[in-house]
Amino acid sequence: MSVSDDRRLHVLRAIVQDYVRTSEPVGSKALLERHQLGVSAATVRNDMAVLEEEGLITAPHTSAGRVPTDAGYRLFVDRLSAVKPLGRGERSAIERFLHGAVDLDDVVARTTRLLSSLTHQVAVMQYPSLSRSTVRHVELVPIGGPRLMVVLIVNTGRVEQRVIDTGRELAPDADLVADLRSRVNSVSVGLPLPSVPARLDALLEDVAPEDRHVATAVARALADAVAEQSEERVVLSGTANLARSGNDFPTSLSSVLDALEEHVVLLRLMGSMATLDGDQVAVSIGMENPYEPLRTTSVVATSYGDAGGLGVVGPTRMDYPQAMAAVRAVARYVAEILDG
Repeated sequence: MSVSDDRRLHVLRAIVQDYVRTSEPVGSKALLERHQLGVSAATVRNDMAVLEEEGLITAPHTSAGRVPTDAGYRLFVDRLSAVKPLGRGERSAIERFLHGAVDLDDVVARTTRLLSSLTHQVAVMQYPSLSRSTVRHVELVPIGGPRLMVVLIVNTGRVEQRVIDTGRELAPDADLVADLRSRVNSVSVGLPLPSVPARLDALLEDVAPEDRHVATAVARALADAVAEQSEERVVLSGTANLARSGNDFPTSLSSVLDALEEHVVLLRLMGSMATLDGDQVAVSIGMENPYEPLRTTSVVATSYGDAGGLGVVGPTRMDYPQAMAAVRAVARYVAEILDG
């Protein structure tokens, strides 16, 4: 990169930072007053003219100020040397808040509230995907008479319970329950959920004929629990933050809100952006979004472990470094909790 290119990148970065902070078009005078650019006013004006010719900034009206374009935000994000980690206090607060969760639903609810609070954007989290979830344990608990509680525990922490009537008194058959528990776990633990029903069907063939109806009832209850898990869901928090940024959506806020209500759209969006390795964070800006109603927004997303995606949606006038750092940090803690 030449000296002039490097200088213009500094000017662009300053324009992005000022516009994100103030929501007002940025002029050369303001840049010189707020930033140590080390050049003359004429040089700054010339650099802004070049940036405008390259489509990186534009004049929203006849004022002397300029605002970043989608392409300008993209260059700004691409040239971030690294995502600055959150401060120790913020990281400690995230850990304390998330580790207070009592179950998966609470983890998801806390995560979206936390992300929305940290970024002042709309937080979106995909429930752990069925295709990526595996069986951690199956428990069978006699609860009196012929009734048996079947408990499916998934690696992401989700728990499904079913109470079945086995058709016979179980108290004298403690060995049967223990044997079924052992057999079921031996063929299902570690398996992806979609493959569990077929393995359970094969298991029934090895059960003694007089016990097969009990084993069949257990297998059906587990199949029902797996089917219940198959519904892909997303949870949102902080949609009111969009209204507070209403000036960033002069004509399209209602269409953005409608799009956020379409969970299928969000699932596809999270799925397409959150297939990343390690600490990578994906950023989709404005017209880069594949869904028309979201082309006035930016999406910052990543994956949490192998389970699903989470991120934030907000106006293109977004504090990208802070949003990226928050999304990455929260995803790390969520992955630790669900893997723990």
